[in-house]
Amino acid sequence: MRRLFFVFCFSFLPFYFFGQSFQVLSDYLKIDASANDPLYTTYAAAMSRSRLYGDKAYKMDYYSDCRPVSYSSDQGGTIYCVWKVDGVVISRIGEYHQKPVVRYSFPDMAVLEYEPFNGIHVKETFFVYSSTITMVDMEIRNTDRIPHEIAVYPVLEWEKDSLEIINYQSDPGCYITHRYETPYRLISSLKTEYGYPTHTRDVFAAFPQIYSYGGYTGTPADFYNSIKIDFYTDKRIDSLNLKSSGFVDYIALHLKKRLKPGETVNFRYFRGVQDQKENADNLMKEISGLKDLFLKTYFEDDLVLYEKIPKIRFQKKDEKLAYIGAFNLVRGCMYPASGKAKYNFYAFSRNPIWGWGHGHQVLHESLSMLAYAYMDPTSAEGSQRIYMDQQDSTGLIAYRHGPRGKQDYPHKNMPTTSAPFYSWINWEVYNVSKDKDFLKDAYKSGCRYVDWLYKNRDTDHDGTFEWGPYGIIENVRDWYNAVFQVSAERYLDIDKEDISDELECLDLTLMVVNEEHCLASMARELGKNDEAAIWRHKADDIVSLVNQRMWDDSTNFYYSVNKKDHSFRFMTRDLRRQEIIGFLALWAQAAPPDRAKKLVDALTDTTRFWRKYGIPTLSAEDVWYSPYVDYCCKWNGPVWLLWNYMVYDGLNKYGYKEQAHQLAQKMIICVTTQLKKNHNYWESYSPDNDVLNSPSNYIWDSIIAKLLIDENKNK
Repeated sequence: MRRLFFVFCFSFLPFYFFGQSFQVLSDYLKIDASANDPLYTTYAAAMSRSRLYGDKAYKMDYYSDCRPVSYSSDQGGTIYCVWKVDGVVISRIGEYHQKPVVRYSFPDMAVLEYEPFNGIHVKETFFVYSSTITMVDMEIRNTDRIPHEIAVYPVLEWEKDSLEIINYQSDPGCYITHRYETPYRLISSLKTEYGYPTHTRDVFAAFPQIYSYGGYTGTPADFYNSIKIDFYTDKRIDSLNLKSSGFVDYIALHLKKRLKPGETVNFRYFRGVQDQKENADNLMKEISGLKDLFLKTYFEDDLVLYEKIPKIRFQKKDEKLAYIGAFNLVRGCMYPASGKAKYNFYAFSRNPIWGWGHGHQVLHESLSMLAYAYMDPTSAEGSQRIYMDQQDSTGLIAYRHGPRGKQDYPHKNMPTTSAPFYSWINWEVYNVSKDKDFLKDAYKSGCRYVDWLYKNRDTDHDGTFEWGPYGIIENVRDWYNAVFQVSAERYLDIDKEDISDELECLDLTLMVVNEEHCLASMARELGKNDEAAIWRHKADDIVSLVNQRMWDDSTNFYYSVNKKDHSFRFMTRDLRRQEIIGFLALWAQAAPPDRAKKLVDALTDTTRFWRKYGIPTLSAEDVWYSPYVDYCCKWNGPVWLLWNYMVYDGLNKYGYKEQAHQLAQKMIICVTTQLKKNHNYWESYSPDNDVLNSPSNYIWDSIIAKLLIDENKNK
């Protein structure tokens, strides 16, 4: 008997401690974010239930007083719920008795609490179940001393003119609609030949039992008149219009329940989306099968996602929200293996979706793996293995890799690569995962890639490097680049506009130095000390050339030089334009101490680089400088967090800890300012202003999590 007791106790202990672990994670991840807190609010399905084409992710708006809590999908409409309690219609957050507070926010789920009416407490869980199905679960509790008549009206709103009701089906209670979804995007349109659907079907369903349903034209504000019963009319009707066909602007379902004091009811509504070529019955069956889905299981899955991340004890709530949001951002961009991608891969953004940023990985976006490795090192390794698996037999890592294979954009009979951050990423991922098999494969692949760079990006064999013929995308810094771009407005064709293949380029040369430092570290870790010494020697040789050719004593700064004569002039142009790349000499550990000090002096000069929201890509004293972020891809002033992080890393390497900390604070304020305003991350930020236009929810802003981890280590 005693033995059985011990067996029982020890078999129970793992479950006990697992439960304790859940509670610790739950406590740490509880955020209690109100409208003005810097919360990232875009959600996408878990990687295992995602697909690349026909994928819907959503932006949650819990903060705008002029609308209800709503969930919008890029070019895919909005879902929300209008309330009616005892005949009182509550259609806007500004009218709620208690406004929403977000208790938890994960990559695929948000848990909110609010009171639309005094005594009516709502716990709302928004859950993107898959690329095709999302759901809203509302646990409604009457905390009052009197009963209340509760009616909720889930709405699917489509702001275009093509929403057509095909029919209403009573089992399950759902609307079937068709609409046209444009592939056009302002920055880069989707290619329908890849599989992006344009003629889509919506299934809009609710449970447990729909009381009525309706389709309407006009504005959502007009819906008030449809559900508000005129007290004085003899034709009062507590029903929607039961429209079952025709074109409308929005559709609505109607659920109702009389709640006694202390009583609780659960209402749940679903939005399913698919290509009209797909089987509608399958989608409806899947939705019906989810009507009793146990959400706690998925909530716990999300808790486990965060089990590995450093549990930093932040003194500032803003920093904690930016930290959690950064992990949500990068995880929310991940897709499972598909097509030619044998491992999981990412898109730059899942909501909004735009052509250039969807479907293929690029090395500079892969710097997000520096943060993501702390959440899921195996998945981060998988993303990097995409490059290893698709690496060309010559050693080339092409500009883009993913489910459609490598894309190397040949130009002038030469393939295009990307900024070589490859071995740096792999080394950083290994430092988290400690996976020696990964390190061995990464080292072998990295060696081949650097050999390719020597053969193809040092074509004059002088020891420093030039970007390829398609440099305008290869060098990352693709628009309004003061050095590489010939015209101020980029109105010439590619061959005439970009000169980065005609220069010995400081940025590429320093990137190669950093790759060789990382390969040396890898070799030493693998016990290949002779190879490590060779890589160190190669890096030292390049560093010597950088300091001979690319440092200008008259301005105390590093620059690219003319390929032919290593001068600071190209035809009539002076190449001495102070850009952020000059500070990469700190990151690559290429600057002697005296020059490092001069670089730090330039960096912390408020008239040049030390701006409110970080380090601009171009000195504020340059005639091309602009603090305005009015489009994507600009390099004449905007702040790019990844490049700021490299400068931060370089400052720490040289012992400038206080300056590094101050830069980190600028970056954090930059991010949290926008998250408070619009709850998005952005491709780039203005160094001086808090109003900007650029692609939103860009994966590489997850580097802010890595920054916060480093800051915590440096305390």
